[in-house]
Amino acid sequence: MTLSLNLEWYRVFYWAAKLGGVTNAAKKLNITQPAVSHTLKQLEEGIGGKLFFRTPKGVILTTEGEVLFQFVEQAIHLIDLGEKKINEMQSLLFGEINIGASDTLCKHYLLPYLEQFHKQYPEIKVRVTNRTTPETIVLLKEGAIDFGVVNLPAEDAKLNFHKSTALQDCLVGGPAFEALSHKPLQLDELHRFPLLLLEQGGSTRTYLDEYAAANGVKLHPEFELGSIDLLVQFAQSGFGLAFVVRDYVMEELASGKLIEIPLNRPIPTRHAGIATLKDVPLSSASKRLLSFMLPETEGNIL
Repeated sequence: MTLSLNLEWYRVFYWAAKLGGVTNAAKKLNITQPAVSHTLKQLEEGIGGKLFFRTPKGVILTTEGEVLFQFVEQAIHLIDLGEKKINEMQSLLFGEINIGASDTLCKHYLLPYLEQFHKQYPEIKVRVTNRTTPETIVLLKEGAIDFGVVNLPAEDAKLNFHKSTALQDCLVGGPAFEALSHKPLQLDELHRFPLLLLEQGGSTRTYLDEYAAANGVKLHPEFELGSIDLLVQFAQSGFGLAFVVRDYVMEELASGKLIEIPLNRPIPTRHAGIATLKDVPLSSASKRLLSFMLPETEGNIL
């Protein structure tokens, strides 16, 4: 017996049995009656036995045909259900998005887009895995997430990176350092003050270390902390000077809880961005969310 048969034969068999005749099946499937008869003959030859009794009024299933019909009917229903689910996903009535992002990017960049997206598509589940940019890139390459929100610059031969919001790092301190805000601080004078930095291993710390090295300076932190929020809290409490993204501390700067200290060599602007796998299509839900986040590049990324 041939075990691998044309699945379309089973669809023809199903409708011939369901509607009780070749003529009705042909109308349902929009094919000719001879095509239906030929397909049923091929299926019977492949199965190795009769599936129908032919009568003047149509066809009746044999015992073997009735057994086969039970399984084919389940299969047809499952296929129809699968098609329905795909349509729901494409219509954004159902689906799931898995995103990788650091705590800081999630809070200050991603969250507003998620709020907007959730209002329009409440049935789409969104899962966010909080990791550093290097860890997010690893998760993306492993297939554990659909896309990553990362700090740029970043490079990987297997990924595409799409530039988004500009990030301007600046140096801040608590009110006790207000005197330093009146004129640019020489970068090579930073060693005179306690310095607060993120822990090594993340993209932001690497970017700042490279910026300092490009200007002939090595950063020596007194405290290494695990998040921007902790840097801000420690800086407000007077523990030292910290590098933070200006947009993330606008309230603290406006209220005087933090003081921006100008540098004689300002830190170059960098960007937040989206990382996607090359040559791997995104789901409809992911495409829609990214159209919120990257509207100007929608044609290229989606």
